[in-house]
Amino acid sequence: MNFALYQQLLAVKPVRRLLLVGMIARIPHSAAGVLLTLHIVLTLGQGYAAAGTAAAIMTIGIALGAPWRGRRVDTVGLRKALIPSVISETVIWSIVPHVSYEWLLALVFVGGLLTLPIFSVVRQSLGVMASGEQRRTAFALDAISTELVFMLGPAAGAIVATTGFSVIGLTVVGVCTSAAGLFLMWFNPPTRSAAVDAGYDADQREGAEVAVLAAAPAHLQEAAAELVPASANGGRRPGIRHKVARNFLWFTPAVATVFAVAAGSGMVLSGTDVGIVAALERGGHQAEIGLVFLFWCAASVVGGVVYGAMHRPVPPVLLFLGMAALTIPMGFAQDTWALCLLSLLPGLLCAPVLSAASEKVAALVDEARRGEAMGWYGSALTAGVALGAPLAGVFIDGLGAWAGFVSVGAAGAVLGLLGLTLQRRRRRSTTA
Repeated sequence: MNFALYQQLLAVKPVRRLLLVGMIARIPHSAAGVLLTLHIVLTLGQGYAAAGTAAAIMTIGIALGAPWRGRRVDTVGLRKALIPSVISETVIWSIVPHVSYEWLLALVFVGGLLTLPIFSVVRQSLGVMASGEQRRTAFALDAISTELVFMLGPAAGAIVATTGFSVIGLTVVGVCTSAAGLFLMWFNPPTRSAAVDAGYDADQREGAEVAVLAAAPAHLQEAAAELVPASANGGRRPGIRHKVARNFLWFTPAVATVFAVAAGSGMVLSGTDVGIVAALERGGHQAEIGLVFLFWCAASVVGGVVYGAMHRPVPPVLLFLGMAALTIPMGFAQDTWALCLLSLLPGLLCAPVLSAASEKVAALVDEARRGEAMGWYGSALTAGVALGAPLAGVFIDGLGAWAGFVSVGAAGAVLGLLGLTLQRRRRRSTTA
């Protein structure tokens, strides 16, 4: 391990500034979930089911909007791509606290679609500014800062909402997020290297695309028509199906595996979140929920620091398998302290899983399409989060709080084993 990598990386002013801006920009939205839930329950007088529905609709909006937002960064540049988010964040979150529940659902969906793509932008820019071992350290630092954000944001949101200031709190979320977007536009971190921005020679580009297509699976080779001039195809231009296939050439089986890891990680983490709350609430220890989260998140920070100093990467699917399997024992904790201690082992692998997955996407996808790929990566993670909470909830309601941990942990372990099996088969077929 080389912990000096952190000092070297943080000595680079643009990297240091990007990590700081990314951390600050995430705090408002990390508080928004708790604020929105308690606003619906306490201010609007709706139940937790209604609050869960609103959270799910916002999550769907974020998942649908992330790839499009990333694609806009790729095609028009960061500053132009962020304009809709900067405007919509303040407008939408200033209106949300003042409307009925039905209108709130529509607004949070649109807000999700146009949310500031801070996660994908930070990862994309770090992939450009750092390389080699520094890239691993950079993504580890990003994961660590995210953990710190989720230690602060939800707690702050709960305090604001329970003291009767949810209306002001939701408005502040929008204004602060827009301000972070404006600062990001001013800072304008690079999303492509100078070589990519300068462009390649047309013949070299065409030759590279032909080579990629020749090695691609058969169902993608139909995109080769895009490389043939219209005159060589009887004057006919290739159809939309060909264009779509070509646009997704970056989506290889290896990238699909990373997206599956992201979705599985989101499922396990959100299911564990619900399991912790349910276990302590049903045991009458609601006041100790923060203590368990402190142990869990602190372990993730430690794991991220260690992983970021490593010389060699660890496959994301292997880290995910370990995190999922180690979540299962949390279901057998008999008291708060046992739950705190059992949360340390899966917590140690949380930040490494997310940083390793981000690093893998940056390594597999060309810079020209990396923004879109990071958007899809974020959508996969968000989809997993949306799945994990209700999955754990069904088992908690039917069997008990312990079943929440076991259900998401076992489902994640099965997914991880399947991913490892498919990876090995693909390597054998490639070797053959």
